[in-house]
Amino acid sequence: MRYLIILTFSILSFQLSHSQINEIGVFAGGSNFIGDVGATNYISPNSPTLGLIYKWNASPRHSWRASLIYSDLKANDIDSDDPRRIQRGYKFDSNLLEISAGIEFTFFDFNLHTGEKIATPYIYSGISVAKHDNYYFLNGVQTPENSSSWAFGIPMALGAKANLFGNIIVAIEIGARYTFSDGIDGSLPENQANQQYRFGNINNNDWYVFSGVTLTYTFGLNPCYCPTD
Repeated sequence: MRYLIILTFSILSFQLSHSQINEIGVFAGGSNFIGDVGATNYISPNSPTLGLIYKWNASPRHSWRASLIYSDLKANDIDSDDPRRIQRGYKFDSNLLEISAGIEFTFFDFNLHTGEKIATPYIYSGISVAKHDNYYFLNGVQTPENSSSWAFGIPMALGAKANLFGNIIVAIEIGARYTFSDGIDGSLPENQANQQYRFGNINNNDWYVFSGVTLTYTFGLNPCYCPTD
């Protein structure tokens, strides 16, 4: 039985190694924050964002993917349409490092071994976790707590991609992240001693959005998306 299990896993591993193609590349664009500080525009990038991305194309219609993205997340009440926020005048500048993994579905077949130029829109979702600075506002000034926290979230992205340059795939993507945290903007301090400085709507969690372009290089054996009897 043990040898049968080993043989089964060996066959599966061999089939998997011959049934997908890999992509690795970079993401570049901008970020914006939606929460208790700054503007509430859904797409309004105001700070540069860079990252690495990897995809494992399991079929012409879906890929497993993972990414590591860094952004200097910023928000400023002056950019808001709310007169109360403009008068308050809070602003923050926080480092954010996100790790995300999930599945990407294409609207049309994206078969990379046809040798033809192909393009398709796609959606992506999964799970994410973002490391961010902790701070609070004292007399309207961002005051660090000299610590950091992890905010778990759900990424929801919409994009379009095409293999325009041989093995290079270009994609344009807008991805919102709903987090299970209300502390990215400093409205809910992590340190209990600073809880007196909390503000905003504690029932609404923070969002942030990445908008940009990905360039990925495909490598590995071409997949064989062949029907089976």
